[in-house]
Amino acid sequence: MVAAAEDGSFTPPSLDHEFDLPKLFQTFFGFDAGPLEMNRIIMVRVLAVLVMLLLFWLAFRKPRVIPGKGQSVAEMAIGFVKENIVDGVLGEQLGKKYLPLLSAMFFGILAMNITGIIPGLNIAGTSLIGMPIVLAIVAYIAFVWAGIREAGAGTFLRNALFPPGVPWPMYILLTPIEFINVFVVRPISLALRLFLNMMVGHLLLVLCFSATHFFVFTLGGVNALFGVPTLLGGFVMTLVELLAAVLQAFVFTLLTSVFIQQAASEEH
Repeated sequence: MVAAAEDGSFTPPSLDHEFDLPKLFQTFFGFDAGPLEMNRIIMVRVLAVLVMLLLFWLAFRKPRVIPGKGQSVAEMAIGFVKENIVDGVLGEQLGKKYLPLLSAMFFGILAMNITGIIPGLNIAGTSLIGMPIVLAIVAYIAFVWAGIREAGAGTFLRNALFPPGVPWPMYILLTPIEFINVFVVRPISLALRLFLNMMVGHLLLVLCFSATHFFVFTLGGVNALFGVPTLLGGFVMTLVELLAAVLQAFVFTLLTSVFIQQAASEEH
């Protein structure tokens, strides 16, 4: 990733692997894997989700009235999502219907975000645009379904496209804008917000630790001292990435809850 020419000049780290990941598993039992072939980012995503599911299964496989440590931690985690996101936005009654979806969304995003700071994985499952798009599509389907189911298709479309209290000639201009905002901008903004935050954080970590490797192992000698601030910067960025992993999962789930609430409301 870091290279030094014979004249001592520095070649910036190559980031090609971030966007052109090699295939890790192209065959299964000697047969062509076809669409099931996996690269590094797919493997990271699968591992993150499997580990998350395993932890929750271990916590709740034998539920008790007086919970043990694992069950207590898992209940606190779900309680955090329920109290701070779902019930706070949707209310207790409506929140019961969408708590499973929003909890799965929060913990799934969190698990894939955290892989960016785990040694050996070193890339967040959401730092390539594919997964944020899938999650945005899920959010899109959720709030459209909520609007049709809770308020009715007519009421949902009327609230979304024809805001009350506006002179009717203004709808000629306002309705197309509202259509783009609700049905196009919302999912795109959800996907881009998550993708860009995790990608930028990952690139900053790559640059910090690549610079440390260059100063310490490539140049060596007195130049290795320059690797100290870059190494410290890498550790600071790791803490920032941990905070961003939690925050982005929270924001994505919170905005999805807000969109569901707006869609399900009979009156705006």
